[in-house]
Amino acid sequence: MTTYETTLSALRATPRRWLVTGCAGFIGSHILQTLLALGQSAVGLDDFATGFPRNLELVRAAVGEEAWARFRFIEGSVADLAACREACAGVDAVSHQAGFISVPQSLEDPLACHSTNVTGTLNLLTAARDAGVKRIAYASSCAVYGDETTMPMREDRIGRALSPYGASKLMDEHYAGLFAMHFGMQCVGLRYFNVFGPRQNPKGGYAAVIPAWIVAQVAGEECVVNGDGEQTRDFCHVANIVQANILAATTENAACAGQAYNIGLGGSKTLNELHRLIASKLDAAISRRPPRYGPERAGDIRHASADITKARRDLGFEPAVSVDSGLTETVLWYASQLA
Repeated sequence: MTTYETTLSALRATPRRWLVTGCAGFIGSHILQTLLALGQSAVGLDDFATGFPRNLELVRAAVGEEAWARFRFIEGSVADLAACREACAGVDAVSHQAGFISVPQSLEDPLACHSTNVTGTLNLLTAARDAGVKRIAYASSCAVYGDETTMPMREDRIGRALSPYGASKLMDEHYAGLFAMHFGMQCVGLRYFNVFGPRQNPKGGYAAVIPAWIVAQVAGEECVVNGDGEQTRDFCHVANIVQANILAATTENAACAGQAYNIGLGGSKTLNELHRLIASKLDAAISRRPPRYGPERAGDIRHASADITKARRDLGFEPAVSVDSGLTETVLWYASQLA
């Protein structure tokens, strides 16, 4: 059995009570669904700034009423310390997914980014410490690498931040490291690379590229490429992110405390390759248009590829869903939603 399979078996045998912040968001709702399906109890905290009630409805439909009865929802923001204290009461482990998620928007509103990502994470760490919660897995980002150009990206090589978003995630890692050092908390950061999958928001000016392009291609509309399309990204299906969170929040490896880990597939694709791959997943009858190229987005890193050696070694992380199979599932899901 893999480390993850062993961990899931242990959780089924001895359920825990979890807090999932950002539980109505794309990643948070998938983590919540997996935990409830495993027989766990959960508290969810979300203010619907980027999450949606519909995501919670989808989780409820997927897990059934018996599992849903083990879930308690709190509407609130991590920027509110009182809400964090209420959410942390009586929980065994935290999966912290709430956050300000847009690089370009962080350039437009750095104060809001700081309030949610830095103050919010510090609030959560403080509330967890005071409630006696020792295990926290939290979302960091490959944006912390900034202008680092050596590929693949390795945890011990950090460049200059290129956006308030990247700076905020690096600050989160510093605070988590301090709480691990001084308060004996098992705080584990997960540097997500480009996550994709069902429920990711395809709309708005800050939409992630994969859902936006799927929806555009299904509708026969053009896809907009920011730049020349030769930027590379390490696209990682959300199921792999769920795995990483559960492993990070349950690991018995004390060396993980205060550490941050790359979570990706360890490869990369250009945006031009991604556009062609999405098109290949669609029915031939669907009208497809060539992409339109525009200016690069400020604050974006040019290339990203994860070295996941450290996560494999310390956490037992082994990504189970490839880009190809993950895109097949994701395209089918969006097509069904648009039908």
